[in-house]
Amino acid sequence: MRIFKPQVIAVLSLWGLLPLPFSAGQPSRDDVAASLRKFTEVLNLVETNFATKISPDTTIYDGAIPSMLHTLDPHSNFLDPEAYRRLREDQSGHYYGVGMMVGEPEGKALVIYPFEGSPAFRGGLRPGDNIVAVDDHSTAKLDVEGVSALLKGPRGTPVSVEVKRYGVTDPIWIHLVRAEVPRDSVSYAFWLKPDIAYVKIDAFNENTGRELEQALNRLGESSIHGLILDLRGNPGGILQEAVAVCDHFLRKGQSIVSHHGRASAEVKFVARHGEQGAEYPMVVLVDRGTASAAEIVSGALQDHDRAWILGEKTFGKGLVQAPYPLSGDTALLLTIAHYYTPSGRLIQRDYSHQSFYDYYMRGPGKDNLKDSRKTDTGRTVYGGDGISPDEKYAEPKMSPIEVELIRSMSYFYFSAEYFGPRPAKLPKTWAPDDALLAQFLDWAKKRGVEFTPAEAAASEPAIRERLREEMWITAFSKEQSDQLHLENDPEVAAAIQALPSSQALLTRAAAVAERQHHSVTAAP
Repeated sequence: MRIFKPQVIAVLSLWGLLPLPFSAGQPSRDDVAASLRKFTEVLNLVETNFATKISPDTTIYDGAIPSMLHTLDPHSNFLDPEAYRRLREDQSGHYYGVGMMVGEPEGKALVIYPFEGSPAFRGGLRPGDNIVAVDDHSTAKLDVEGVSALLKGPRGTPVSVEVKRYGVTDPIWIHLVRAEVPRDSVSYAFWLKPDIAYVKIDAFNENTGRELEQALNRLGESSIHGLILDLRGNPGGILQEAVAVCDHFLRKGQSIVSHHGRASAEVKFVARHGEQGAEYPMVVLVDRGTASAAEIVSGALQDHDRAWILGEKTFGKGLVQAPYPLSGDTALLLTIAHYYTPSGRLIQRDYSHQSFYDYYMRGPGKDNLKDSRKTDTGRTVYGGDGISPDEKYAEPKMSPIEVELIRSMSYFYFSAEYFGPRPAKLPKTWAPDDALLAQFLDWAKKRGVEFTPAEAAASEPAIRERLREEMWITAFSKEQSDQLHLENDPEVAAAIQALPSSQALLTRAAAVAERQHHSVTAAP
C-alpha cells in the first residue's frame, strides 16, 4: 500500500479532518519493522490455513486496519472508496443526479422527498413513490446506495425512473435529465419578525462562509436587530468555514480556536475581518447533535460573550483528524491533535472504558470542574463533555400516541395515499380540518397504532400540526414544510425571548473592551 502526502484540506466533524504537518515523534524503525513482521506472519498463516478461502482485501481493509484504528479513538477511521467519495461529495456541497432523498423503510426503494427545484422535483416525483426501475435496471434487489448510484451520473445525461404510486394502477415512467444538485449548508435564512432574522447552518462545507454572507446580504444585515443562529443537529465540517462564520460575528483580532498535538505544531485562528460594526444580539441554538466545527462556533461566540447559547449540552468532539489519501481511492483519518476554545477549554467527551456505541449514543456528559475558564466578561465556563448552554431548553415531551405515529411513519404513508390519485396541490392557508383529522386517526388505528379517544384528543393540536407539515411536503416542498415548522418551533420562540440576555452580554463585553483599551493607551 502506497501512502501519499495528505491533502491540504481542513475539516472537523464527527469524523473530522485536518492537514497534518510532518514532524518528529515517530516510533523507531526497529519497532515498526518488528510489528510488521508479526502482522505479516499472522496474515500468511490465516490465508494458508483458514477453513475457507478468504480475500486479502477483506482481511486487511475490513478487518485489520479498522480494528487497529478502533483501538485508538472513536474518530480515527479507514474510508473505503465509497465512503471516501461520499465524504468528498459532502465537502463540496453538490453532486450530479436527480436530487431526491431515497429510503427503504419497508424494504422498498421509496422517494422520501425531492429537493426543491431539482430535476426530480420538476419532473413530478412525490414522497411515497416506489422506485421499481431506473432505466432498464430493476431495483428489487438493490439497497438505497445501489438505487442512488443508478440515479447519479454526469450532468446533462438522461435517466428514466419507473415508479408505482399509491392509488394509481399503472406504473409511471418519469424522464429526467441529470443536473448539478446543490446542497446548501446554510439551508434557511428568513425573517421571524420584521427585525429578527433566523439562519440555520446544517453543516460546514466548502461554501458555508460564502453562503452565510450571501444569506445575510439577501436579508439586509443592516436591518437585523436580532439573529437566531440554529446549529442544532449540525455535525461539523470544514474548519476554515467554521472560522469564517466566527469571523463574521467577532471583532477583528479576537481568537477563534487553536489546536495542537504531540506531533503537530500549535495553530491559532483569529478573526481577520471582524463584524465591522454589525453587533446585533444573537442567540445560538444547540443540542446534543451539535458537534465539532459547530462546537467551535458555539464555543468561540460564548467565550467572547458575543452570543447567548440556548438548548442542550453539545456532543463534545474536540479531537482533530488528518486525512491520508491511500492507493485505491481510499483514505485514512488519524487523530493528531485536540482543539481548544478561545478561553482554553477542551470539550472532548470521554471515550475510555466504553464501547463506541455508548460514546455516540449516550446522553450529554458532565462539565470538567477542573477545567474552569472565564469568558471576556468574567463568566465561568467549563471544559468537559461539550459546550454547556447559557440557558437550557428541553423539548416538550411527546405523548405515546405522538411517538407511535412518528415511529410508524403514519404521517408519511397517509399523505402518500391521500395525494396518490389527486393533484399535489393545496392552498397556502390550508390546514387539516376535523374531517381529515378523523380520517387520519381512523386510518392509523387500522394500521395498528393503538390509542384511546382521550389520548387522541389530548394530543390533537400536535397531531394536526404534524399532519399539516407532512402534507405540505407533497403540496409544496420539503423546504417550505421545514420553514413552516421552524416558524412555529417553540424553541425558536424561546430564542427570541432570550435576545435581551444576549444584548446584556454585548453591553458588558463592550464595557470591558473599552476599559482594556483605555488601560493600554494610558500605559507609559
